[in-house]
Amino acid sequence: MNIQDLTPVQIEILEMMACVKSDEMLSELKQAIASHFAKLAQAEVDRLWATGELTEEKIEGFRHLHDRKPYA
Repeated sequence: MNIQDLTPVQIEILEMMACVKSDEMLSELKQAIASHFAKLAQAEVDRLWATGELTEEKIEGFRHLHDRKPYA
């Protein structure tokens, strides 16, 4: 992969990574990113619930879902 293949956002994140000087700092950054995406996921679940696209019945149906792909 060349630097030209990266988006401006990816380049900016790489430049910010120069500030990460320890494993502890990296762990904190990973936690912050994970928390950010968890909040986004929760907001989407809340939206689906509010619109009725996600219901208790659908959630219960996930318990019995066996959607595995056969591997040959």
